[in-house]
Amino acid sequence: MADVGDKSEIARWTPLGALGFVAAWVWTLLAGGGGVWLLLTKGAWPPTNGWSALFSGLALCPLLASFVTVNFGAVLSWPVRVGAAALIFLAGHLALFVERWM
Repeated sequence: MADVGDKSEIARWTPLGALGFVAAWVWTLLAGGGGVWLLLTKGAWPPTNGWSALFSGLALCPLLASFVTVNFGAVLSWPVRVGAAALIFLAGHLALFVERWM
């Protein structure tokens, strides 16, 4: 259990924090699950096929953030996780766009 003065545990259960927590899980399940589905149905090649969606979902996963905090002592903030997920997702779409023109 967190200490009484631990602001991260308290901030998590504000209405906006709870909405962010739910949104992170929804993105993890939709993007990560969609990436796995693409990999299973269309194969692993080209590398952008489902990999970018899978890694974007993993970047925002609250469970992965907790794992990193517990095992490595690094706290991944909300803006870092959202930014990483967005950049990975956009990079995958950019690669698909470039692939169509080649």
